[in-house]
Order: sequence, then structure tokens, then C-alpha cells
Amino acid sequence: MMRKSKSNQRPEVNFSEHGNIRYLHLGTPWVQGSMLINKPFDIELEYVQRMMVGLLFLDPDTVQGAHAMQLGLGAATLTKFCYQKLKMTCTAIEINPGVLHACRGWFKLPPDEARLRVVLADAGQEIQKPEWQGTVDLLHVDLYDHEAALPVLDSVEFYADCRALLTEQGCMTVNLFGRSSSYERSLEKIAQVFREDAVWDFKPTREGNTIVMAQRVPTRPTRESLQERAEALEKQYGWPASKWLKMFKPRIKL
Repeated sequence: MMRKSKSNQRPEVNFSEHGNIRYLHLGTPWVQGSMLINKPFDIELEYVQRMMVGLLFLDPDTVQGAHAMQLGLGAATLTKFCYQKLKMTCTAIEINPGVLHACRGWFKLPPDEARLRVVLADAGQEIQKPEWQGTVDLLHVDLYDHEAALPVLDSVEFYADCRALLTEQGCMTVNLFGRSSSYERSLEKIAQVFREDAVWDFKPTREGNTIVMAQRVPTRPTRESLQERAEALEKQYGWPASKWLKMFKPRIKL
């Protein structure tokens, strides 16, 4: 394991390797992200693959050139995938300069350019800026501290700001770790802002990650449409997307 010195009293950034996988840590054994060393733009972790479930709801013809935003860079997995594989415009907001340094040095994150921008800022403050309102088609929220105990930003006001980012077809996916009372409280806040009929969620992974999706405008694609798109994702990227449909449900039926 290699270490990066502390920056502004933030958790030190380190990484470990096991076989063909490199893991990002913030000074603890908790995994904050990962990368397949020989396929750095693929998505390796199951819960991170599920964070892309919004692709089932976007018109496939509109994905290239659409805007994806990540709140929390992690190992830059989602940012790299959306940028390189989907050809989306990508914005990541990260508070820790050490994480950005690690992603550029150890996790193959390309430099900023016209379609890729990393903003070093507090996500809760940055997303309130007018330039981001109504511009985001896929919003990924994965904001846990170095202890991976509770989401760093998890208020009704925060989720309202997230909703304001989205286009009419846009959706937000959030990683909520565990099925504890904190999960239920988080889900209630999301449903309060987006409405119950706009919220979908997965069964938790074996590790306890539960992915929740909320749409700016609730829709109910047909089962056939979802199956077709899931099969396309599975064929193209190797994700178990067809199985998602057995464990991914709307909170209430229209």
C-alpha cells in the first residue's frame, strides 16, 4: 500500500492492489473505489455498475453528448466510464485535492478538457450555482466519509438542490450503504423531494450497498423496453443488467 500525505487535514489517500484490481482508500481499509488495472475505463464493483441504472430510462440516442455529474469522485470510475465509454460530457465535484491527485496519478483519470471537468469544491455548495441548474441527465451521488458510516450530505435541502440540477429526462442515483434506520431516513427525504412515484430502489448488494434512483419526471417504461435496454447493456459492458429487473422496483406503482 502506498500513501499520500495529508492535505488540509483531510484523510490521507492511499491505494492497495489485489491481483488485477487497484483499490482506493481514505486512510482506512474501507474501499472507496476500484479499477481493473488492465481495463481502467470499465466498472468493476457491482454497486457501481448499478449506479448506471439510469441508462435504462434515457433514450439511447441521446446518451452521447448528454451531461453526467458525479458528486464525490472516488476512484473516478463513473466519471471515466461516462467520459470514455459513453462519450458524455462529465463534471465531477470533489472536495479533497488528494483524491483528485490519486485519480490522475494512479487511476488513469484523463486531464480536464471540453467534455471533462473536475471541480474542487464542497458539492453541497457547488451544486447551488446557477450554471448547473437543469443541465444534468445522469447525477451520481456517492458521498461517504472515510469511515463509510453515513452520507456526508443527506438533507431534504440537499436532495432538492440535486433535483434542481436535472433535465426533464434526468435521474439521480444515490449509494446508500446498509439497511439501517439511516437508510430509511435517507429514502424518506429523497421521496419527499422527488415524490414517491419517482423513486426506485434495488435490493442491497452482498456488501450492503443499496442504490436508489429518483427521476426528475416519473416515468414507467414498459417491461419490454427495460428488458431490451438491459440486454443491450449486458452485451456491451458485461454487467448483469438483465438480473437488475428482478431486484429493481419502483417504490409505488402508478
